[in-house]
Amino acid sequence: MSLAQVRDGRRHIGQGEYAIDGGDKAVISTLLGSCVSACIWDPGRGIGGMNHVLFVDPTRGAEVAFGFGVNAMELLLNGLFRLGAQKSNLRAKVFGGAQMIGRTSEAGQKNVKFVTEFLVAEGLTIEGGDTGGTNARRLEFWPGLGRARVKLVLDMRVEEIPTPRPLSSSEPELF
Repeated sequence: MSLAQVRDGRRHIGQGEYAIDGGDKAVISTLLGSCVSACIWDPGRGIGGMNHVLFVDPTRGAEVAFGFGVNAMELLLNGLFRLGAQKSNLRAKVFGGAQMIGRTSEAGQKNVKFVTEFLVAEGLTIEGGDTGGTNARRLEFWPGLGRARVKLVLDMRVEEIPTPRPLSSSEPELF
């Protein structure tokens, strides 16, 4: 079960996608900036999955952005339950949430907060992860083992957004 591209025997997911797999050799990967991935697995069943979603979108209303996040988490969890995962056995790791656009952007922090609060509210154990900072991450997850590997992407710079200077009343406004 997956909404992902398979490349070189690995499932690669992009924003808004998720993948579920199992076994010792299955690998799911993604690239994260301010987005967050929840990696959730059932060690007893040897299955797990990962999503990749930008939960907080400052261009939309909070209720719409919240809905995207809930949907992404529910798709992943319900997919695991359909394959026999037991909620009491599920473990999670959370990755991403970097401050990628401007030094004052809180989107990454809000994304991490949403995911961790969702997992806690669902009663899932969060066993680790890697969040925050100012670098993108390449994430690989072995869903059957619950193992993850993160590589920081050091050549992706934080984009500074210039502060516009106010126009004086005598200056024309150009469109």
